[in-house]
Amino acid sequence: MQPDLAGPPDDAGSNWPAAGRDRLKIGVLVVAFNAESTLQATLDRIPPDMRAKIDEILICDDASEDRTVDAGLAWREANEAIPTTVIRHVSNLGYGGNQKAGYQLAREHGLDIVVLLHADGQYAPEAMADLLAPLERGEADAVFGSRMLDPGSARAGGMPLYKYLGNRVLTTFENRLLDSTLSEFHSGYRAYRLSALAELPLSFNTDGFDFDTQIIIQLLDAGKRIVEVPIPTYYGDEICYVDGMKYARDVVRDVLQYRLTKVGIGTHRWVPADPEYAAKEGEGTSHTVITEMLAAMPPGLRVLDLGCSGGRLSERIRQLGHKVVGVDSVEIAGVRGRVDDFVFGDLEDGIPEAAGGDFDVVIAADVIEHVRYPERLLRQMAEVLSPTGQIVISTPNFGHWYSRGRVAVGAFDYDRRGILDETHLRFFSRKSLRRTIGSAGLDLLQLEYTGLPLEVLTRADSWKSRSARSVDRRLVRLRPTVFGYQFVARLRPHHAGSVTHRA
Repeated sequence: MQPDLAGPPDDAGSNWPAAGRDRLKIGVLVVAFNAESTLQATLDRIPPDMRAKIDEILICDDASEDRTVDAGLAWREANEAIPTTVIRHVSNLGYGGNQKAGYQLAREHGLDIVVLLHADGQYAPEAMADLLAPLERGEADAVFGSRMLDPGSARAGGMPLYKYLGNRVLTTFENRLLDSTLSEFHSGYRAYRLSALAELPLSFNTDGFDFDTQIIIQLLDAGKRIVEVPIPTYYGDEICYVDGMKYARDVVRDVLQYRLTKVGIGTHRWVPADPEYAAKEGEGTSHTVITEMLAAMPPGLRVLDLGCSGGRLSERIRQLGHKVVGVDSVEIAGVRGRVDDFVFGDLEDGIPEAAGGDFDVVIAADVIEHVRYPERLLRQMAEVLSPTGQIVISTPNFGHWYSRGRVAVGAFDYDRRGILDETHLRFFSRKSLRRTIGSAGLDLLQLEYTGLPLEVLTRADSWKSRSARSVDRRLVRLRPTVFGYQFVARLRPHHAGSVTHRA
């Protein structure tokens, strides 16, 4: 069973170190596999002054085929001054799986900081104090030992040329796609603040050697403070269990998975999810079209924004001079400052009474696809309208070439966002949307189509983005049912067009 590292510890939000302690508890996690001949010598190299600061050493033997666990027990017996826990997994968890089990154990033992040390001696225990210093000073959430910070030291330390070149190429690729500036992504000598790790979805990470790459990506995504310190390079006669070509392929795949998932393609669980439904900025997006519809109406209207998320669309509507009540089942930080009133409510249970009524406009931007009975929700929207009120909705077009293509080639699956968003319960083509609107007793006053969300793929001001958007607009006009990415519809109750309201 994989350890659960997805949730924060009980004291994740408290002052650090934990209340009642005057210093940080430091642990060393030793990941070992077939390290019988090197484990004890590696631990013996920990300097005396460093040993005095270590609260516990955790030796995790990943079901070795030799007597690694016996070597660990013998070292513990000979070094009783340092509390040492030795465990042996009954089955091989893999390099990443061994780390996940080790970090879980470190949390259970109440440690604040953990240093990752390889049992084969490739990374110098003598440099451990350098890794710990930024964490002890509260300057970092993670510290990486880098063999590339001192020019020439990696090759001088015996790093083979092909590994050096591979390291540089992969690191350059990763920095470019992740917008980072690390000198090295591929050192396994690291120290972490455990409360920072507890905020990452580590339980979904790979069990392979690219675990270290995924954890860097997660730290960068979470905005954690990463510090690099120079470490010496040492290559001896240790056995390398890493398949270099497979590792390179896995690392490239991880970076691409991250980039694609963040723009909505794929549902890779190890990639952290964004808590807020992002505002759709840019020319021709659904939020822009909705804002333009509201801008064409007289100011001072009462607007109900269903599924308002963080209130980004509501904020734009308020800037037009309208009053906005936002409804959502989760309160995103800052939302109350972007709406005039915020109401909790799960739209699956209907529009909450606390939201009120007599609204001039009810907006459901990317909402009806998230509920089981969209017709029922649309009818409820009509019930909270003023006699002359209107409804504005947006929803993805399942007839778009992207979803059609996925189905046609037998590759249908869900994505993190977009048309195939994993949280969608209903899918709409133009025909099914019209039918749903009619079934809810509503008339379709206006139907617009938006193009691809190119703003999440390229820089808006680049010539590539402008050219792609121009082509996409032409295709949407030519065949909206195939190239239209989203529908934006303006509706009114069917009876509103036939009833005369008298003073």
